[in-house]
Parts: sequence; structure tokens; C-alpha cells
Amino acid sequence: MARYRKLGLAPVAALATLSMMLAACGSSTPSSSGKLQASAPGITATTILIGSHQPLTGIAAPGYDEIAPASNAYFQYVNAHGGVYGRKIIYKYLNDQYNSSITTTVVRQLILQDHVFAIFNGLGTPTHLAVAPFINAEKVPDLFVASGCACWNAPSTWPETFGWQINYIREGKILGSYVAAHFKGERIAYFYQDDEFGLDGIKGLGYEIPASQVVAKEPYNVNAANPAAEVGTLTAALKASRAQVVIAFAVPAFMALLRLSELSLSYSPQLVSSSVGSDPITISGLLNAYAKKSGSFGDSLIQGMITDSYLPSLGDTTNSWISLFTKIHNEYIPKLPMDGNVLYGMAAAYTFVQAMFKAGRNPTRQDLVNAVNSGLPQGVSVAPYAYSATDHDGITGAYIAEIEKGVLVPLGPTQVTDNTPTGAVTTYTTAQPAAPTSGIP
Repeated sequence: MARYRKLGLAPVAALATLSMMLAACGSSTPSSSGKLQASAPGITATTILIGSHQPLTGIAAPGYDEIAPASNAYFQYVNAHGGVYGRKIIYKYLNDQYNSSITTTVVRQLILQDHVFAIFNGLGTPTHLAVAPFINAEKVPDLFVASGCACWNAPSTWPETFGWQINYIREGKILGSYVAAHFKGERIAYFYQDDEFGLDGIKGLGYEIPASQVVAKEPYNVNAANPAAEVGTLTAALKASRAQVVIAFAVPAFMALLRLSELSLSYSPQLVSSSVGSDPITISGLLNAYAKKSGSFGDSLIQGMITDSYLPSLGDTTNSWISLFTKIHNEYIPKLPMDGNVLYGMAAAYTFVQAMFKAGRNPTRQDLVNAVNSGLPQGVSVAPYAYSATDHDGITGAYIAEIEKGVLVPLGPTQVTDNTPTGAVTTYTTAQPAAPTSGIP
């Protein structure tokens, strides 16, 4: 599997200086005509260089190490079909191992040495929090963070940073609304990552689920020296609480450990998971690997798990977006599983290309930020984006689904909501737009 691409880009000093001057000047209206030229750091007449930090190894790598290669596959598809106004996207993603200190090092390299035009889809809440202030201080577009932390919506503090996926408060509200309606009076417990990821999720759950039903809250440390032992202890506490429903905001590795710990303790609550830790192919594979099993063992352990999704289900083979991305997958990254991580990577890349086309033929960094601030079409997501000059949240809704035979089966329509305690969870009735025939925005 391709991990990252080392690029030898050494622009002439005069050209680099001109690029930086143009970027500093900014622009309120992108250029839509004229000869292609170097208009900002990372932009030449023929290429667009962007960068990212990704967990290609480490505790968060299972499944997530597919996201950047999938994004790159979509960029290669765009490059092969004319590029963005004729420019090819070059995507350099570096391994940070889901370790904030490494994230700081690789992001500084991407910005100060490689002079990327933008940071794209940097993955992880704790990791990206470590670099968002620096990225914004350097005035580098920080687009579509691969994390649902509500903290990315801070345009007055971090004007360059934009979320992409549904934020964890909204997601918690949508999951919580479903649980409150379908598990009235039952004992409910939370299992969550002890940082903004998990804390935002349980905040949203708490807006919808009566506190009287919550019998336990068990946080895990993603940097635990012995994750299996830690999860075992927490699972024993969940069982002792006699919770009938366990709702998890956890990365895939910890979701798999939770499910195996439940099995070892003969504990079988209804498991509800945020979309972060519920990709069926990823979780099933981890369960098989950790338990040293094969075949349908992993699938059987997640059958009936309830989750949510803000992208179309891979089980819906009639969906035009699934058809498009499956075709690109088969052509560019056939050795990777066609799972939710690949879908995520391609969908985020599609949104980035939407923004680049809107930014104009010779964009500055400010042009790209302005393009997102003025709103983007819905595209791949099942609900609209929140983007505006005063709102840097991404997707605003999701649908509830159940895992059946290794795929997500929707249990109802898309629901949308906001981040507030009193904002209603309502049905979104507008049909998802079809993918463009060309596959290019």
C-alpha cells in the first residue's frame, strides 16, 4: 500500500518569492480567466501541491490508513480527466502515527519546507488541535479536517480552518434522539475517548437522552500502554452498571476491543456507535485479527449494531456516488477494500476539488478560503454543508443505520440538527443530488 509520496519540488527562488507576495496580497474575487500562472505557494502553472498528516501506523491506523490513499486516488482520477483548470493535484501526506508531537513536526515541514498550498483533511482531534493554531498563524487554508470536533467552527479565531464531516455534537444528538425514542426507560451507558472527540459526542447524547437513564460513563485513554487491559476494565464496569444499551464514541481499534471484551464477559448489550468506529469491513477485520479468527466471526459480532452515516451506504449499489467511487477504487487502488474509509477519503477529496474550482483559475490562498466561506454544493453528503463566513461546520445531518450482513442498512431518513441543547432533530427531505456523469464537480 502506498504510504506517502516524497516530492522533489524546488521552485526557483524568484518564482517562490513572487508566489508568496501574491498570497500575502490575497484576493476577494478569484480569477476565472487568463493564463495559468504561479499564484500562491504550492500553485504553479501546472500543479497544486497540498499536504496532510495521517495515521499510517499506530493505534488509529487500522482503516484510517486507507483514507489518504483513497483521496489521492480521486485526485489522480481528476488529474487524468483534465485536472483543476488544467492543473494536476499533488497530494503529499505524512505519517504522524496519531501522535500530536509528530503531527507538529510533519505539518511544519509541509508548510515551511514543502510550501504546500493548503493542508487537507488532517486526521484526528487531538493531533489537529496541536497544529491548528500554527496553520492559521501561517495563513494556510486548513480544509476539511478529518475530525468532527465542534472546535473547528471558530472562524473568528481560526479563519483558515473548516470541518467537513458531521460534528460530534450533532452526531450525538441524532444518535441520542433515536436511542431516546427506541429504548425508553432502559439503562444506558457511554464508552468514549477521553478528549474532545468523545466529550463532544456525549454532550450531544446528553441533549437528547434523559440523565435518569444514564447509569455509567466510561472514558478510555487512546494512548493507554495496554489498550486491551484498559478496555477490559472499562467493559467490566459497564457490565456492573447493568447497562442494556452501550453507546460508543471510539476509534475502530477500541471499538473492536470493546466488542471482544463484551464477548469474554458474556455481556451483550445493544451496541450503538458513532460513525467514527462503525465501518463494518474495518471493525470485522479488526475483530478477526485481534481474536485470531477468520471468516464470518467478525461480521457476526457486529450484526445488529446501530450507527449513523452522513454518506450514502456502500450497500446501495444503485447510488450514483457509490458507482463512481467504486469505479475509481477498482482502477486506482484495487488492493484496498472498498469500505467506508475509502468512501470517506474520496468524498472529502471531491469536496476539495469543488472548492478549488470555485476558487478560480489562478487562486490565492485567500481565494480558496473565500470559496468555502461562500458555501459549497451538497455533493456526496446526505445533508447540506453549513459553510459560511460565520460558520465553518461541515455536514449538518446523518441517517440512522443498522449493520446487517456487513453493510449499513438505513433505518430512516436523513436527520439534521444544530449544536445547541434545544435545537430540534428534524427530517431532511431534499433528495441527494446525483454524481456528475464525468465524476468531476
